Amino acid sequence: MIRLFLLGCCWWGAAILAEAAVGFDYERESASQSWTRLLAEAERLHLPTKFLRVLPSDFIHFEFDDLRTYAAEYHPGEHRMLLNRALSLNAAGRVLKPLGRMTRKELEVLYHELFHAYMDYLRGYGVQLSETEHHSEALVRFAKEQQVCRYGEVMIAPIVQRMDETESRYLTEGESWEALNETWAVFVGWVVWNQLELQQRIGKSVFLGRRDVQQWVERFKGAFENGEFRGYYVPEDPDERRFAQKRYLAKSSQLSLEEALILMDQVFGFSDDFVKMVDASFGPAWRSTCLDVKVRAK
Repeated sequence: MIRLFLLGCCWWGAAILAEAAVGFDYERESASQSWTRLLAEAERLHLPTKFLRVLPSDFIHFEFDDLRTYAAEYHPGEHRMLLNRALSLNAAGRVLKPLGRMTRKELEVLYHELFHAYMDYLRGYGVQLSETEHHSEALVRFAKEQQVCRYGEVMIAPIVQRMDETESRYLTEGESWEALNETWAVFVGWVVWNQLELQQRIGKSVFLGRRDVQQWVERFKGAFENGEFRGYYVPEDPDERRFAQKRYLAKSSQLSLEEALILMDQVFGFSDDFVKMVDASFGPAWRSTCLDVKVRAK
């Protein structure tokens, strides 16, 4: 019995040391190696990587903390992504934990913030993009047009729990850009979460069959009808911030169908056939009043 106990202790100790060694190797990774690993894990999990591959491997600086007010934060200009410690390896607050160990909600939050980093990069470094990334420059132009057309004047829901009680707001340039970015990032997070849920349910990657596409479209329509694609902005007026740290857009100012289709093509890289099928499933009543801007890459 003593010998078996000692053997068990040795095996348990070896397992602990092996796990520690793996963690140590993770923490010794360079920024380039860590980013390469993230892309490889995303591919393996059938998560979108098209927009992630535009980012340089050392562009984002990951940090972790015990966040209470927000699930995560991205600081443009500093390229600093602040995440909850739960998204770090062993909750140690040092490196990002493997994507395969994250919950659907954690992946939704992570992709939301990764999209903010992508837009930060495009806005600040667009002139340096290579020829293969010309579609990203077109996305920035489209975003600026939508910023003026759809996010310069918006309807907000002053009380989040009462979406039908709305007020009109004229936004500053900074507020309108943030409202657009948050709205788009909400959609990006929704697509990731929804895709993971469907994959778990049907046991394979989404979009392989027409029936699966129809399920996705039905969920997509339902999200529109429920006003799930609503972003927010932080008021620049300090007096207004005393009453509300965030102003959430009303259902009437949520993401437009045109914006969603452009993001599906430019950011996620969905096939032309799939995007056309989604587009065809909506009627004229869903169309935006903005000018029809064609930016999809050919």
